[in-house]
Amino acid sequence: MGEALSKRIKQARFDSPAHEAMLNLMVASDYVREHVDRTCSEHGITRGQYNVLRILRGAHPEGHPRCEIALRMVERAPDVTRLVDRLEHQGLVERDRSESDRRLSITRISTKGLDLLEQLTPELEDFQRRFSAKVSRQDCRELSRICESIYEDAP
Repeated sequence: MGEALSKRIKQARFDSPAHEAMLNLMVASDYVREHVDRTCSEHGITRGQYNVLRILRGAHPEGHPRCEIALRMVERAPDVTRLVDRLEHQGLVERDRSESDRRLSITRISTKGLDLLEQLTPELEDFQRRFSAKVSRQDCRELSRICESIYEDAP
């Protein structure tokens, strides 16, 4: 254990198995994020914007208010309004006032946004298939269990 990590960060010893595991988790997370960032960038959006589009596709055609989008994001973003503003500027989402509460703005994914996700999906699914080829189904379940135990009590 730790050979790939030791080689990657050029460090032979770790304070503890927990220290080594945390570093491995950070390196693996960076690897996945880097790939998703690169794929999103090739399509003119950020990883955060991609996350918002996926959330809105799941709520299509009703959409969500900004606060609901913020709650559902994989990575918390400090300014969801700015993310949505940029997506709206690109024509990937549309905003309307709620019929029941005119103070509430509802964001919906546009046809252009759905089309963009359709283009991105095969590339990201290919990356997921490569991940699945390296990590067994049982290990994926165990990895998910471990990750959830790490953050389950987080606010």
